[in-house]
Amino acid sequence: MDALATGILARAEAEGGPLTLAQYSILLPTRRACRTLREAFLRLSGGAPQLLPRMSPLGDIDADELSLSLEEIPGLAGALDLPPALSSLRRQLLLGRAILAKDGKGITADQAARLAAELARLLDQVHTEGVPFDGLTNLVPEEYAQHWQITLEFLKILTEIWPTILDLEGAIDAAQRRNLVLKAQADAWRANPPAGPVIAAGSTGTIPATADLLEVIANLPQGCIVLPGLDQEMDDESWTAASIDDGHPQHGLASLLTKLKLPRAEVQPWDCPLEPANPARTSLIAEAMRPAATTEAWRALDSFDESALGGITRIDCPTSQEEAAVIALMMRQALEIPGRTAALITPDRNLARRVATALERWDIAVDDSGGRPLADTAVGAYLRLTAECAVENADPLRLLALLKHPLAGGRLELIKFRNRARHLERAVLRGPRPAPGFRGLLTALKEADERRFDFGEEGRVKLIQFVEKLQNRAADFFDAMSGPNALQPADWLRLHIAFAESLAATDDISGPERLWRHEDGEAAATFVNEMMQAAGDFPPISASQYPAFLEALMASTVVRPRYGRHPRLSILGLLEARLQHADVMILGGLNEGTWPPDAAADPWLSRPMRKAFGLPVPERQVGVAAHDFVQAAGGTSVVLTRAERVDGTPTVPSRWLLRLDTVLRGLNLHGLIDAEAEQWLSWVEQLDRPDEVRPVQAPEPRPPLAARPRTLSVTEIETWMRDPYAIYARRVLRLDALEPIAADPGAAERGQFIHQALDTFVKAYPNALPADALEKLTHFGQDAFGKLLSQPEVWAFWWPRFERVAAWFVQFETERRRTIRPLATEVKGRLVLEGPAGPFTLRAKADRIDKLPDGGLAIIDYKTGTPPSSTEVALGFAPQLPLEAVMAATGGFESVDASPVGAMAFWKLSGGDPAGSEIPVKGDLTVLAEQARSGLIDLIRTFDDPATPYRSRPRPDWAPRYTDYGHLARVQEWSAGGGEPVE
Repeated sequence: MDALATGILARAEAEGGPLTLAQYSILLPTRRACRTLREAFLRLSGGAPQLLPRMSPLGDIDADELSLSLEEIPGLAGALDLPPALSSLRRQLLLGRAILAKDGKGITADQAARLAAELARLLDQVHTEGVPFDGLTNLVPEEYAQHWQITLEFLKILTEIWPTILDLEGAIDAAQRRNLVLKAQADAWRANPPAGPVIAAGSTGTIPATADLLEVIANLPQGCIVLPGLDQEMDDESWTAASIDDGHPQHGLASLLTKLKLPRAEVQPWDCPLEPANPARTSLIAEAMRPAATTEAWRALDSFDESALGGITRIDCPTSQEEAAVIALMMRQALEIPGRTAALITPDRNLARRVATALERWDIAVDDSGGRPLADTAVGAYLRLTAECAVENADPLRLLALLKHPLAGGRLELIKFRNRARHLERAVLRGPRPAPGFRGLLTALKEADERRFDFGEEGRVKLIQFVEKLQNRAADFFDAMSGPNALQPADWLRLHIAFAESLAATDDISGPERLWRHEDGEAAATFVNEMMQAAGDFPPISASQYPAFLEALMASTVVRPRYGRHPRLSILGLLEARLQHADVMILGGLNEGTWPPDAAADPWLSRPMRKAFGLPVPERQVGVAAHDFVQAAGGTSVVLTRAERVDGTPTVPSRWLLRLDTVLRGLNLHGLIDAEAEQWLSWVEQLDRPDEVRPVQAPEPRPPLAARPRTLSVTEIETWMRDPYAIYARRVLRLDALEPIAADPGAAERGQFIHQALDTFVKAYPNALPADALEKLTHFGQDAFGKLLSQPEVWAFWWPRFERVAAWFVQFETERRRTIRPLATEVKGRLVLEGPAGPFTLRAKADRIDKLPDGGLAIIDYKTGTPPSSTEVALGFAPQLPLEAVMAATGGFESVDASPVGAMAFWKLSGGDPAGSEIPVKGDLTVLAEQARSGLIDLIRTFDDPATPYRSRPRPDWAPRYTDYGHLARVQEWSAGGGEPVE
């Protein structure tokens, strides 16, 4: 832009001074280019005021002003009495309505909206290329597959239905209107050339209507076309090859010169005193981009000016995160030099967002020309969450995501609202799923165990009031969502926005003020207002379709910042980067499939069909992207970056990098381009590295004796031996693992239900089994499972297993009752042992205690999982049954007289094959019990010493299979693979 502005100023000075500059008309590719040219004039004038030329983007000529000028030209009066252009959202909805009318039974509203967006793209392509729709009718010969015939039939929406819809709307497509305006401008200048100079700069004329206008400008008395990056040094053979190679960067310019009937040799250099940044680099890049047909010339390369590599750096980063960090660091470094500018140019939107986020560590807000999709902004996510929460009837996950969103306020102070949401989460949203809707939440709150309300009964009352207020705010929207009736999208949106605004309000700011006040809020408000007006005649849709339909429509809305961004840093897409310049040009995301992009498959037409219809092949976009790459790579200081892996997937370097590598290797210059890469990667690695890195040591907490537990259950004794840290975390720190949100029943719940059913059955029939024992046990099982039997996975998987367990249990119990009778089930017991710090109480709840024929006791433990091995019991690492035997021998169980224990067994109740089995504990039971008792006394004595730490997994080979506290102990950080300690 500096070169363009310098040349225009020189021409104006030669023609009569600065005032003549106002007579110039400058046509540029984009609005951003116009703004950049104004800034270039300001720089050249040193900030002094001056009259500027008239600048406008090529695709957005002022139709109203042009219409006035046409009135004075014979034959062109009224040429721009055109219908208004149809808005993109209205067009998408109209096309979606037509799709539903044509195939309403097999498609949903959101699918129709997405198909409509694809049809709109095809419409724009057809209008842009100036192809008549009549050509569609003969595109599918008989030898083509049947699905192409179906596609052609579907496309009758565009050929037969769409023109009628446009007539009824009194509008035309925006691309068609743009073509008509460009044609009218061309006709006007052809009939009546303007008095002042007209300069069209930066366009390659890939749009036919633009090329027609450029042809007119080229023939004006004072017309001039400034071609960007025309390679005038390319040999004729390569030029001919480029003119037929759609993927070559010079293809667009070659096609334009052919249309202008202008030989390349007759194109004059732009008259500008500014020298090119690096002519040697320009030659090198041109050589690397040589057409494939003439690449044999690389063999003749023997030397090259090494200054071509001055100011150019290539950095191959291991991952996309590191690539973003390197780019952000480079942009931050550019700010250390006063007045220096830097720009990232990339088509990779994920990379752009990562770089913008990385720059925030230095409080730098960078202008990202690509913007962000509305659905990904805070307001867009809030609107999606409110809709999804309603359609899912306050599903716990959806409700929590909504209540924790920054825009949710509930007419409370934000800190109070967040606290209520957290308390509600712990009280009823974690653990078993409550009944649907707010009524289900209120019922769950009223019935919840008091232990869940560690903030007191008063907290329960406040939470009930909190949910009731939420229910009142959501009533209209949620009731409509739960009803059977379908509504028009505008009606759904009206209810939706009313709820969203009501929930967004805080104690001091209204909902609309909070929701619509920032850039994303303004964009969302514009979208909502436009959708209200545009969707009035769309067919009614069901509640279940509304959230996806809304998201499909939001996908095309982009939020761009308006002000407050850094003046010297920017992130540009390929279109926005054309004619832009910065002191440091960073070309990011140079991977195949990203830059250049993959040639997207046309959902409507095959390649031969596109060619027969007159549409360009997808490779033309590759040529445009190649031209953008060549232009950007010509800067004074250029950085080429890529990531070797993106989201864990290996990548392939861009074909342009591979070409450049090939040329540089042939010249023995390859190492010069990436000489600085290692330094930048090292700096990024050190960016978050602390001054000192010390290995994490295994935790060794030593709480005072007063804080150490004086009572544990028999199952906790096993944990105490295998993982003392878990006892410390639970009994000293009093940390309990949070249950999953809306948890479906797991293995633990299945065990509880089976235990409950068997306990109820044995208590009901302590002496003899009834004749219909299996039926009775099945009935008890149904009561134990309760409402969970309505869940498909429980009914299909768990219940058949329980039925097999019940059949085995009845058969086994029938045989057992002949000699053995049950004494107690689910019976509590306790045993007090003396320790150095005082009495220690051992607690237990035995699943079952039976009376043996010789008067001894049998202790049984039901296991729905894997029972411990005999080795674990013998070594004392599974002391549950031996300790219960000690308790039983001393009369420690309620309603069970003291007696020696003659049998201990685990009953494995898996429901598989076999459904159940008895696994007796082998060995001398008296010895096992005494060893367990003495081992427990030793354990008590050990931990009654204040110097004894509660280590995590002191014996890795005997560590528990699962623990809730492994992450808290940071096991993965101080052990080898989370098992063996690091030596």
